[in-house]
Amino acid sequence: LTEGEELEGKERLKTKWSQLEALVGAEERLAQVAQDIVAHFELRCEALEGKGMIVAMSRRVAVDLYDAIIKLRPAWHGERDEEGALKVVMTGSASDPPHYQPHLRSKERRKALAERFKDPADLFRLVIVRDMWLTGFDAPSLHTMYIDKPMQGHGLMQAIARVNRVYPGKEGGLVVDYLGIATDLKEAMATYTRSGGRGLPAENQSRAVVLMQTAYERVRAFFYGFDYSRFFTGAPTERVRVIPAAMEHILQQQDGKKRYMDAVVRLSRAFALAMPDEAALAIRDDVAFFQTVRSSFAKHTTVEGRSREAMEGALKQLVSRAVASGDVINIFDAAGLQTPDVSILSDRFLAEIQSMEQRNLALELLRKLLNDEIQTRARTNVVQARSFATLLEDALRRYTNRTIDAAEVVQELIRLAQDIRAANRRGEQLGLTEEELAFYDALADNKSAVAVMGDQQLAVIAAELVREVRKRVTIDWTLREGARARIRILVKHILLRHGYPPDLQAQATQTVLEQAERLAAAWA
Repeated sequence: LTEGEELEGKERLKTKWSQLEALVGAEERLAQVAQDIVAHFELRCEALEGKGMIVAMSRRVAVDLYDAIIKLRPAWHGERDEEGALKVVMTGSASDPPHYQPHLRSKERRKALAERFKDPADLFRLVIVRDMWLTGFDAPSLHTMYIDKPMQGHGLMQAIARVNRVYPGKEGGLVVDYLGIATDLKEAMATYTRSGGRGLPAENQSRAVVLMQTAYERVRAFFYGFDYSRFFTGAPTERVRVIPAAMEHILQQQDGKKRYMDAVVRLSRAFALAMPDEAALAIRDDVAFFQTVRSSFAKHTTVEGRSREAMEGALKQLVSRAVASGDVINIFDAAGLQTPDVSILSDRFLAEIQSMEQRNLALELLRKLLNDEIQTRARTNVVQARSFATLLEDALRRYTNRTIDAAEVVQELIRLAQDIRAANRRGEQLGLTEEELAFYDALADNKSAVAVMGDQQLAVIAAELVREVRKRVTIDWTLREGARARIRILVKHILLRHGYPPDLQAQATQTVLEQAERLAAAWA
């Protein structure tokens, strides 16, 4: 801070900052700051998983603030570097006071601590620094910075950039200012960006609160005429039953599921930024319910455009204090269904689906189960998966176009499920293994080939194809054109020797090769 100042100016500044350091580090004040940080950070972590950083004015203040926080949360202390949720990272020497020594570490130990802090799953969640880790240090899960130190210019810009890294579920970083650095931030932005001092250097948290309240009202509108108060006040079994009823209510609305999923994402992002404002605390339980319903949609139904893993990675479901710890909501149980074995899709389960009161939810559950089953088959049986996927898409398209209603499409999907189950038994009837059946389906994809040769002859060809192709498949055969060519010639010779219709051989060879690619990993 004093660089470039004359000697007299430097001494005057030293006196000023030493007086400020004494005020900032006063025991009573640090106790208040510690209490505020603990309460604030715990509430932040309810809404958003991640880390926090405290920037202290001096090493003395950093050590004293650590002691004040540990007095409030003894469980955060750890004697060893591998333990504890709170650490001080600073430099020092053997001549420093004894109570500094536990916080002084070698370069290697500080590096190990940095790796702990960068790991989102590590329990090391809150760090106190003076100068270290404020530049050139990236921990994407760091979402909150508590600044209790005068900062200016480039150093201030570098510091606040620590909380600005992209991380799933984090809409933006939050800076909590204890010393009134807003003016310094505006000046720094004018100096180090092209803004020229115009515009806000950072959004005030009140802006996030306004966005959150707007998003909250939009989500609540989905539940107009639906009472979900039993989710908070009812017995455990009643609370569980609210979820499928809420899902059915949303599914009855035009494009309800997609609009609801998107609306809850927007609410959750604004909520994470606003937390722990009083307005956010007031709606915390409602947000937990909204996210529970959304989580059930993501888990038990098919979500277009994004994988379930991406969904779950993008949001952390809140833990509502109104819901007893340990309650796990299983949508099948809540809907009165036995959890199905999706590889079998038994008559009993299909009958339960057919008798469900929530027809739209029954449709979504069946759609999800069938889609999962088809994707599983796609890894081993190209033709079957393609055929069933086409039937599923056709039924859903007619439902979307309102050609058939929910009850009718459920009936069609039940018939499709029965067809999938019957396809499993065809291999047994033909005396074929699962792999041989996959090649049989590749040969029988053209119905005229079945009419000419018959099932038994195609079954013989399929068994020989599996046996001969398997001998010649290597791990990288799909990447080597010479190996592919040899397999292609082999398939053609086998088809020709058994009298497979010449005009259908090219298409059959291509389908067989595609099928072999799906099974190659298991064979090699």
